[in-house]
Parts: sequence; C-alpha cells; structure tokens
Amino acid sequence: MEKSDKKITARTYFVALVILLMIIIIAVKLIKIQIEGDEYRAKVDETTLREADIIPSQGNLYSDDGSLLATSVTRYDIRWDGIAPSKANFNKYVKSLSDSLSKMFGRPSNYYLNLLKKERNLKNRYLLIASNLGYSEYARIKKFPLFDKGPYKGGIIIEKNIKREYPLGGIAHRSIGYARTDETGYTTRVGLEGAYANYLLGTKGRRLEQKIAKGQWKLASGFDIIEPKDGYDVVSTININIQDIAHHALLTQLKKYKAQHGCVIVMEVSTGEIKAISNLELNKKNDTYAERYNFAIGEAHEPGSVFKLMTVVAAMETRNIDTTYVVDIKDGKQQYYDKTFQDSQHHFTGRISLNKAFSVSSNVGMTELVHSLFAKTPSDFTTQLLKMNLNQQLGLPILGEGAPFIPTPRDKLWSGVTLESMAIGYAVKITPLQSLAFYNAIANGGVMVKPRMIKEVKEWNKAIEKFNVEIINGKICSKQTADKAKGMLADVVRRSYGSGHRLYSPDFSMAGKTGTARKNYANADASKLSYISSFAGFFPVDNPKYSCIVVIHEPDRSVGIYGADVSGPVFKSIAHKIYTNSLLMDTVEDVENVSGKTTKNYEDYYAKAAKYKTVMPDLTGMNVMDAIALLENMGLRVKFSGEGKVSSQSVAKGAKVARNTIVVLQCGELTN
Repeated sequence: MEKSDKKITARTYFVALVILLMIIIIAVKLIKIQIEGDEYRAKVDETTLREADIIPSQGNLYSDDGSLLATSVTRYDIRWDGIAPSKANFNKYVKSLSDSLSKMFGRPSNYYLNLLKKERNLKNRYLLIASNLGYSEYARIKKFPLFDKGPYKGGIIIEKNIKREYPLGGIAHRSIGYARTDETGYTTRVGLEGAYANYLLGTKGRRLEQKIAKGQWKLASGFDIIEPKDGYDVVSTININIQDIAHHALLTQLKKYKAQHGCVIVMEVSTGEIKAISNLELNKKNDTYAERYNFAIGEAHEPGSVFKLMTVVAAMETRNIDTTYVVDIKDGKQQYYDKTFQDSQHHFTGRISLNKAFSVSSNVGMTELVHSLFAKTPSDFTTQLLKMNLNQQLGLPILGEGAPFIPTPRDKLWSGVTLESMAIGYAVKITPLQSLAFYNAIANGGVMVKPRMIKEVKEWNKAIEKFNVEIINGKICSKQTADKAKGMLADVVRRSYGSGHRLYSPDFSMAGKTGTARKNYANADASKLSYISSFAGFFPVDNPKYSCIVVIHEPDRSVGIYGADVSGPVFKSIAHKIYTNSLLMDTVEDVENVSGKTTKNYEDYYAKAAKYKTVMPDLTGMNVMDAIALLENMGLRVKFSGEGKVSSQSVAKGAKVARNTIVVLQCGELTN
C-alpha cells in the first residue's frame, strides 16, 4: 500500500511539474508576444494591407478661345465582395438587386440571382459586376438594393479609372500630345501634354487597401491617407479654326501629290504664338494620312531655296548692298571647282538685279552673289548666319526639337563649294519651325520672337502662371534690311515672273519664298531622286499678322515637285480662309482684348470667357456615356435617347456652340 501511494505521489509530482513547465512556456510566449507584438502585427498588416496611389484628375488643355483640346473623363468599374453582406441582408435584397441589374444591363434577372448566390458560396470577394461605366450609370447602380448600403454592409466595390479624351480627334494629335507613366514610374512626354505634364498631371494621393484574395485589393477605409491634388488647366495658343483650316489644306495637297509626309505651321507675327501646327504622314498599308511624328519641330533637313532669304539678308547686312545689286546668271549655269550649279527654270540670262534673281529663285544668281562677296572671307558670311541665331535651337518646352547645322570654314567637311551650296539651302540643316522663326522675324521688322504654344496655366478663375512674348534676338538685322527683304518676298508672288506668281490673288496680299530641294542628290540613280517642296512667308504684306511655312516631302514626281505647285497652294488656302472668315477674325480680336485685361481683373476675364463659343466634336460611333462626359466637360448640356453608341447629334460636327447649349444625342445602330 505504501509503495502504491508513493507511485501515485511520484506521478502526481511529475504531472504537476509538466503542467508547471507548460504554464511557464506559455507565460514566456505570452510575454514575448506582448513585447514583440508590434512586429507581429506589422507582418500581418504587410500581408493584408497596403498603401496604393490615387491618380488625380488631369487638368484640361484648352485652345486660345477656351475650346477643349484634351480633357479627362472618369469611368467606373463596379465589383462586389460576396462576404461583406450579412446573411439577413443578402437574403432580403438579392432578388431586388438582380431585378435592378437585369433592367440596367439586359440579362435575365435569374442570371444575376444565380451568379450572386454562387459567388457568395464560393466566397468571391472581387466579382466584376460592370465595367467602364459613365457617371450617370455609376450614380444609378450605387443606389440599387444592397449596393446602397455601401462597401461594408452591401459589398459594393467602386474602382475609378481616368480616361483622356481629345475632341479634335486626330487633328493636331502629335502637337497636343500625351503624358503616359509606365509601371516603373517613367513618364513618356509628347507634345503640349508632355511639355506641361508637371501642371496637368496633378499630385498623386495615397489610400489604404485591404487584400481580399490573391492579387485582389479593395479600399480598406472610407478616407484617404493623402488626398490627391487635381492638375491645373493649361490654355494653349492653338486656334481650332486655323488648326482645322491648316490640317485640311495640308491633307488635300498630300493626297493630290501622293507625298510621303508634310507639315504646316501658322504663327502670329508679333507674339510668336503658334496658332496651328499639323504633321501628317502616309501610312502605306491603308493609304491614309495621320499624325505620327512632329516633323515641324523635330525634322532638321536641307531647306533648299527657302534658305535664300537668309543668304540675301546676310549679304545686305555685311556688304552694304541692296536689292538693285547686279548678279550675272549667265545662261542659267555656273561651275565652281567640280560642281555645276544651274537654274531649274530659265526666265532671264546675263546680268540682272538681286531682286529679280531672288524672285525667280535663281540658283546661279545666289551662288554668284555669295561667291563674289564672300569667296575670300567666307567666315564673314557664316558669322552673320550665326549672329542671326540660325545655328541655335529655339529652346521649346516640347521635347525632340531638331538641331540646326550651319557649317563654318573651320569644319573638317568644309570644301571649295560649301559656301556656294549654303547660298541655295544645301550643306545646312534647319527645322521648319526654325525657318519660320526667321521669316517671322523679317515680318516683325527684324525682331525674332520665340515661338510658343502656351498662354497661361490656371486653376479655376485664378491664373497660376502667364507666358508672355519672349524675344530671342532683338535685331537679327536692321529694320531697313527687313523692309527690303519683305519687298523681295512680296515680289515673288506679285510679279508675273516670280516663282510664286500663280499664288497671287487680287483679294488679299501675301509674301513668301518657294523652295524645291533634292533629298538624295548623292545617289547616282536619277530614278531614285526625291524632293522637298516648301513655301514660307507671311500675310498680309503690310502690317503682317501671320507667318506660315508649308513643307511637303517626297511628292510624286509624275504629279509635280516644285514648291510653288505643291506647298504654295496650302499657304494660299490658309491665308485666303483666314481673310474671309470674319467670325474667326472677330474671335481672335475678342480673345486678345480679354487676355489683355486678365492681369487687372481675372473675374472679368472668366465672365467673358464663359461666353466664348466652342467647336462641336464628331461624336458618332462614340459610347454614349463617353460622349456625355466629354460634352459636359466642354460646358454643354446633354439630352439623349436610346443606348449604346451615338448615331446622330443635333449640333453638326465643327459648328460653333455657346456654353450651356443643349445637345441632343440619338443612340443605337449607325446607319449608312
């Protein structure tokens, strides 16, 4: 009995000891958890919670009269957390929710009823209900039974997506541009949107998200950690009327001459404001033209005869000659060393005035001019070109400006005929916009202003930053030289022998220079030669308001190659339509008058801006909710009938409409 008691006692002690040890271990663990609790909680949070970016609403890009060039439209995806609703709420509202979804999206009510029950049983916390909804659809669906109880009791998950819309479609697409940020955070910047992305994009916010399944996250709280700041609005210098005129004039001529690509720029002489810029390139797969690359800003090439203006101005500035200076063009052919220069068309022979040589675009006349004046000291000529800023980029905020090239006698590639080649626009490289800046300076009395595409940055009725006229060179030449050069450019068009005489119109005056340059003249195979056809100038001749350049590459040789025939008509069409469009001229004057008052009274500016007219985009084929959002962003009121895509609109494409105008959209199948 005693032995048995001893065994029981020993076992009791052993069990007690084990229990004590377990208590000690548990206590130690609890103490450790208590001490290291924050670390454990952080690990849990890392796997179930995260901070995510909130993309702000991007600012609008406007034309000079307040019409939209680019705007952001918010789209909504609706998802559902099947676990969030209580059993009672789910059973009570699932049928009425299914009926509502059926009415909105057209599928049978039983489809949604079975789907919701099935996904709830599967514990799906991220079921896609609808995607790409407009605001009115979003506002409607969040009021549906069960969904109206919010994310925690109803399970509704709302995801916002911001989509960029361009009312002008493909017109000026490359110059309007875009700013796109990839997954690594790198932002690709193109055109105005890219150049002023720091203003337009705004500042990202941060929010807390909860992991609900692999790769699936939802908003974890009803508030943001950091609120996003929406982007500022940017008012550009682009005038949509002139832009439309320039785009279609260029497109017509590119098609007629089956050209590879081309560009046109229209600039206001006194301010340097670019009113239109179009770049079109042939897509050989479908024989259509579209904006793919900004040739006007990015493509530096040999300009050909358009450069003869620079030659004449440099000669008049350095050698004290005028338009009566005599040059010998012989019989239209002249050889220097091993290179022969000749005129493409023979109007005169022998000794003629510089003005006539320029008017007929005589290659021999221009080479004879620089050879007689600068052969012994060619650096005098090149130095003057450099003084006129022809070797410098314009310093545009838009990325990708081409680098000009003006050779000097110190260069290794300088040869015995480089000077003469430069006189007629070869051996040099310059972009169309850089050429236009020079022509604009001549029209502006010798003052070179910086081309610009932005007027101001604003936040509602408050101007954040204004961009004024910037002078690059206050005197590229004397006013006397500029006036003589203007007269020579006018004679190119108004004289019967001028290379641009077929562009003359008694209804309005214009001045300019034709240009026809060979692109691949080094190729011995004549069948592979291609050309660049150009026309640069300004209008009207007296008190010029606009300067313009048209450059068309590789027109079909069987149709025509000369600048007067290929590019000149584009220039004339633009000038003529601007002259005859009195509504446009009135709009430009109104905008200038209002803009001048903004520094004194922003309230007056925006009160008047509210009355500005905007241009109706083509909405046919667009999703009706996208169209509604776009029109509302433009300050218009919308009524619609039907569903799906827009088939017709009450206000025609391109028509000017006042803000608050009611636009009626018909939706359904498109009819041919």
